[in-house]
Amino acid sequence: MIKSPLCDLVGIEYPIFQGGMAWIANAKLAAAVSNAGGLGIIAAGNAPASYVSEQIREMKTLTNKPFGVNIMLMSPYADEVAQIVADEKIAVVTTGAGNPSKYMSLWTDAGIKVIPVVASTGLAKMMQRCGATAIIAEGGEAGGHIGELTTMALVPQVCDVVDIPVIAAGGIGDGRGIAAAFMLGAVGVQLGTRFLVAKECGIHQNYKDKVIAAKDIDTIATGKRLGHPVRSLKTPFSRDLFSKEYDSTISNEEIEALGTGALQLAAVEGDLKRGCFMAGQISGLIKKEQTVKEIIDELIDETRSILSDMKVVI
Repeated sequence: MIKSPLCDLVGIEYPIFQGGMAWIANAKLAAAVSNAGGLGIIAAGNAPASYVSEQIREMKTLTNKPFGVNIMLMSPYADEVAQIVADEKIAVVTTGAGNPSKYMSLWTDAGIKVIPVVASTGLAKMMQRCGATAIIAEGGEAGGHIGELTTMALVPQVCDVVDIPVIAAGGIGDGRGIAAAFMLGAVGVQLGTRFLVAKECGIHQNYKDKVIAAKDIDTIATGKRLGHPVRSLKTPFSRDLFSKEYDSTISNEEIEALGTGALQLAAVEGDLKRGCFMAGQISGLIKKEQTVKEIIDELIDETRSILSDMKVVI
């Protein structure tokens, strides 16, 4: 048994969150994670409120365990989705791409635990002041939208400046990463890339195959010029986008337009040329498809073994 204060806080068996990956983290995947003892999270992304309502309804037919919804605060539907999760009294809301303070009282009055994703100590302190229940400190090793600091540097610094629980994310894909997160002061972890290859994950098989085939140096960060970098696997699309960022004859608007819809092309259509296959640097650790339960059981067994066999003399 690997248990931490996060388990009691959220009502889960293991201190493992599944990341809220847009176009990927739907009710089927999230329910499998919750049923296996972690916290499954539905990703709202840029989807309309009707989609989120549909996924929540489906989720409630698939599990009676706690689950969460991830809200991307830059979404044009953020206000509507914020109200829906309050009305549904979702157990946990995680947030990204913005400041959730305008919704905080709405959610806390509904008994929702609000756990924002942050990439800096400054944002972590701000979220604590706003009333966050806990913090997800995500390093730049993660897939998708990323910050500058690495997980190894970010997590202990966030732990030092807040009094609420900290969950580590970014570059964690096995029991070694989970054990390291605990040593850095975190009470749990959030994983995204590892769950891409879950059998319950509905992304195109091309996406899963690319993650499994990836080596340690096979990711790239694009979008720095625009101020919101994204980590994905190296593909014709990501290499072309990266090169265009350094072309002064191409405007920011043109760069932004190049990425529109690219994640959907990867996740739904498996387009190897035009798709953006978001994934973290731990892709090189992933070698096979497994069920969600097999993934979580393996993670827990590895963590338990490492923590009980520390090769350190005090």
